[in-house]
Amino acid sequence: MALWTRSASPSEGALWGGLTEAKALDGTVILSDGAGQFAIGEHARCWVHMERQIHALDSFTEPQRRAKALIQSRIWWLYNDIKAWCLSPTPRRARELARRFDRIVGMKTRFVTLDRLLARIRTDRQSFLKILQRPDIPLHTNGSENDIRSVVTRRKISGGTHSDQGRAARDTMLSMMKTCNKLGVSFWDYLGDRLGIPGSKILPLPVLLAGR
Repeated sequence: MALWTRSASPSEGALWGGLTEAKALDGTVILSDGAGQFAIGEHARCWVHMERQIHALDSFTEPQRRAKALIQSRIWWLYNDIKAWCLSPTPRRARELARRFDRIVGMKTRFVTLDRLLARIRTDRQSFLKILQRPDIPLHTNGSENDIRSVVTRRKISGGTHSDQGRAARDTMLSMMKTCNKLGVSFWDYLGDRLGIPGSKILPLPVLLAGR
């Protein structure tokens, strides 16, 4: 099981502590974009965010542009090979992929900013290569990015909620809506059933999740 994360709050910290105390997170991997507050438990880093840092580097000379393009191409090549490996993982192939990662992040390109970034990536090797221990987790956080996109769009239009109660209501409804969507359940039917409106019977979401 993997948890996708982007932001944290005291309430989420309390939730994490409660779930840990109840041993409900055994085997869970925290997959994040690299923000420090998520370096907890068994942690994995998003490869898309890693490459995005390289993509964002400004290059001013032709050698710098070539060095940047070379690193990007090798990272995406390795990324695709790891995706293929996840379908049929073997220890020998995992070791080969790990060595390729080490060669990429250990390269000296003479593009100083790029070399410093590769060195930072190298220091978090364990998180980036967690996928080679747990091929069941994703390589990226696109799932959580998509889940909160509607919140970001609404915030851009309306500026957010007026109160903490409004924020809590919005987040609760959005969480239920996204969960229903992933389970193939009509959100409106789910609400109608909970409000006692005649219609199809919808099982409690924890039951549906357990079944899935």
